[in-house]
Amino acid sequence: MITRRALLQPALAGAALSFVGLPARAGGQLEEPLADSVRTALSSAIANSAPPVPDFTDTDQRLKYLRWLGAMSGRLQRRKTDWTERKEFLQTVWYESRRAGLDTGLVLGLIQVESAFRKFAVSPVGARGYMQVMPFWTRVIGNGDPASLFHMQTNLRFGCVILRHYLDRERGDLYMALGRYNGSRGRPQYPNAVFAAAKNWEWKEEGPRETSPVPGTPPGRVPGGPS
Repeated sequence: MITRRALLQPALAGAALSFVGLPARAGGQLEEPLADSVRTALSSAIANSAPPVPDFTDTDQRLKYLRWLGAMSGRLQRRKTDWTERKEFLQTVWYESRRAGLDTGLVLGLIQVESAFRKFAVSPVGARGYMQVMPFWTRVIGNGDPASLFHMQTNLRFGCVILRHYLDRERGDLYMALGRYNGSRGRPQYPNAVFAAAKNWEWKEEGPRETSPVPGTPPGRVPGGPS
């Protein structure tokens, strides 16, 4: 559950606009000692380099994904004008967020705040890429090469795995987990901004189909369709 959601509502509308087009400003995760078991689990979660190709067991889920892809593509077109690049980016965000058990709309909102969807964004503290991952993570759980964080799937996988790790540490409190991701744990500005930006990436189908709740407690960790 998001334990402080009620405190954040007044700031949501304005915060979404205030971060549009700003330079990279976040991604200040703090390096902390990790237990060997945690380090091993995170390294394992990062290591699988399978391409992010959605795999569906039934036609309904595939069609649902394609409808989501079409809707998100239209919203992202101004920021990424090339269709192939846009499709690959959205497909990877969908795959990696679902793989980590995160809400896809929330992850897109975080990327909007962190980098304004710029692949090569670098923050003043050195965080890199779409999800503004700090380079120390490549040493702690990766291959030790900070340049790899400019690779799209690598960056998105690191970012989603790290956010999942923080969410687990905060026992499902997304407000606190986002603060940890930003290095501003306990302060409302960053969680407010991400929650507000996530509103831009909510997806609601017509008729009796499901509505994607954003933000919210992550569902399962097994990819099976857009949340």
